[in-house]
Amino acid sequence: MNYLSYFLISFGTFALMEFVAWFTHKYIMHGFLWALHKDHHQVNPGFFEKNDAFFLIFAIPSASCFIIGSSLEDYFYLFFVGVGIALYGIAYFLIHDVFIHQRFRLFKRTNHRYLKAIRKAHKVHHKHLEKELGECFGMLIVPFKFLKNAK
Repeated sequence: MNYLSYFLISFGTFALMEFVAWFTHKYIMHGFLWALHKDHHQVNPGFFEKNDAFFLIFAIPSASCFIIGSSLEDYFYLFFVGVGIALYGIAYFLIHDVFIHQRFRLFKRTNHRYLKAIRKAHKVHHKHLEKELGECFGMLIVPFKFLKNAK
């Protein structure tokens, strides 16, 4: 394998993680693990939430890929799968926790259409305080109507 292959594995994993996150959010967080996710839909949940446990849940596959990929020569590509998962985790933290929920008071104002669309879609997701009737479960891919209406 060469550097381009490693980049493509990492980038492909990053892209795939958007769909993994959507599926997990819709069917697991709003499903049988609602007890961990519920406080995230409260009006003022506090700085730390039970929902933060999902950070660890998603970190386990990434760390496992790093360990296996760096330990076993035949599975070196797994290291770059771990890189893709970790990069998505960093993007998730920056966009979801910092930009959208303002857990750290950064990036408060933006005039960027795509970022406005992300914020609006997430706001629509949070209008439902219960696990049913949810919409907009993704993070980076937003429905076109939000992009069209973002000004």
